[in-house]
Amino acid sequence: MPLGLLALAIGAFGIGLTEFVIMGLLPEVAGDFGVTEAAAGWLISGYALGVVVGALALTAATVRLPRKAVLLGLVVLFIAGNALTALAPDYSVAMIGRIVAALCHGAFFGIGSVVAASLVAPERKAAAIAIMFTGLTASNVLGVPFGTFLGQQYGWRATFWVIAAIGVVALVGLALLVPPLGHLEQPRLRRELAAFRSGQVWLSLLVTMLAFGGMFGAFTYIAYTLTEVSGFAAGAVPWLLVLFGAGLFVGNWIGGKAADRSIDGTLLVFVSALVVVLIGFALVAANGPATVVALFLMGGLGFGTVPGLQSRIMGYASSAPTLASGANIAAFNAGNALGAWAGGLGIAAGLGYTSPIWIGAALSALALLVLVGAALAARSRPRSAAPVGEAPVLHEHRVA
Repeated sequence: MPLGLLALAIGAFGIGLTEFVIMGLLPEVAGDFGVTEAAAGWLISGYALGVVVGALALTAATVRLPRKAVLLGLVVLFIAGNALTALAPDYSVAMIGRIVAALCHGAFFGIGSVVAASLVAPERKAAAIAIMFTGLTASNVLGVPFGTFLGQQYGWRATFWVIAAIGVVALVGLALLVPPLGHLEQPRLRRELAAFRSGQVWLSLLVTMLAFGGMFGAFTYIAYTLTEVSGFAAGAVPWLLVLFGAGLFVGNWIGGKAADRSIDGTLLVFVSALVVVLIGFALVAANGPATVVALFLMGGLGFGTVPGLQSRIMGYASSAPTLASGANIAAFNAGNALGAWAGGLGIAAGLGYTSPIWIGAALSALALLVLVGAALAARSRPRSAAPVGEAPVLHEHRVA
């Protein structure tokens, strides 16, 4: 394994921790700033918005700069945003810090996916992307519980200082372990934008948004499902979330290995299985042991799509993958927001705490339908007819 992948994974770990750990620290943050928990929750929404903006705007703005230099600059932005959050004298400054840190998120994963794929042989691209995203999954399994504990014991600001320190480690690792990448073709913004003339790029973005919307539609309100439907005590929820995170870790690893053999085939299996598991989860949510199994499978199948989804869009934008890769990261986060919004509508309508799971299953089913259509369209298009930005080799469902 190229050591540069380890440096990318450390950066992904810190970014994932920044995004998710605040969910367990909202009471402490709200109490410190004297705001409601709902207002504290806007620090999560503000971060998500920053991710979408950064994934598109920063990726486009830096498209002609050396990719290693851009990654280093993004990590500096990450460190600054988390330090500002830790130092924030009031709520508004904390929000600014969160948004600054979020700006690097989408661009880091978008550009980092391209860099990770460039460090290995063509037949191992999806696995390399999965290694980078392992840092994100590990942040859920290990980082969030530890970060929450640290914040509860020593104050929430201590957690963000630790996250900033992780950023410093990632910065040093990227500087020392990632090669200059001079072998990569220097991208041009016009060429990057031309990749969006491909219908398969847009279909890939739609699949990403719907599939992740399905998983996060169910996951956003999972604490209510676990306590109000499954009958678990509130104190058991953090440990059950660790189990969910373990599913993310395993699914990401298996999905990366499988996608290197067949991208569309892997995605069809994982998304189909996700629909089945979500339907099953909604039906057995009142049964504790069955819920535990469903929670693990939901995380594994949902995140097992990530290497394939990222590889798919990079393949169809193979001549100019950087901006398309960043757009896919934005689509992941747009899906998170869509799922949370749709699941909330179900609860507000009085449909109960299993309604977000049913809505998640419906969104995932829509993702499956779009994916089937995209795969059939790809198989039917002659190799010679591939439009600008598409990778004909993907018509056999393999990485370019």
